[in-house]
Amino acid sequence: MTNYTAVCRRSGDWWAITVPEVKGIHTQARRLADAEHMAREAIALFLDVTPDTFTVTVRPEVPDVADVAEAIRARAEAREADRRAVEVTKRALDRLIADGMTVRDAGRLFDLSPQRVSQITGKAGQGLAARHRRRPAQRRAAA
Repeated sequence: MTNYTAVCRRSGDWWAITVPEVKGIHTQARRLADAEHMAREAIALFLDVTPDTFTVTVRPEVPDVADVAEAIRARAEAREADRRAVEVTKRALDRLIADGMTVRDAGRLFDLSPQRVSQITGKAGQGLAARHRRRPAQRRAAA
């Protein structure tokens, strides 16, 4: 599937959009969120194809302001750190629960609710089941 780039530059109150891969495609959008749709429509009309036969990557060009570039870079790094934290947390929770720790206690270690731990590990209700497995003698003695 062919990918086209929608290069977006501010022009007054609008985003001016060009597609470098196809000379002559120009359109505009009021909001950056609309840029992909507008570019897709322009490409489809220009090439006489349906809009679902290609992909569009939106590339906004912002003023050369150090803070903007730094903020974008920092946000990308934070997303990667979050992805890594989720991966490592799931592994750690899986190990703790496999070793017999309750979902509630594992959640307490990571400042997560027991429900969230269950979602992450896919072990809904295992905390309760694990407690019952460890106390069968106590249940028999009480009966």
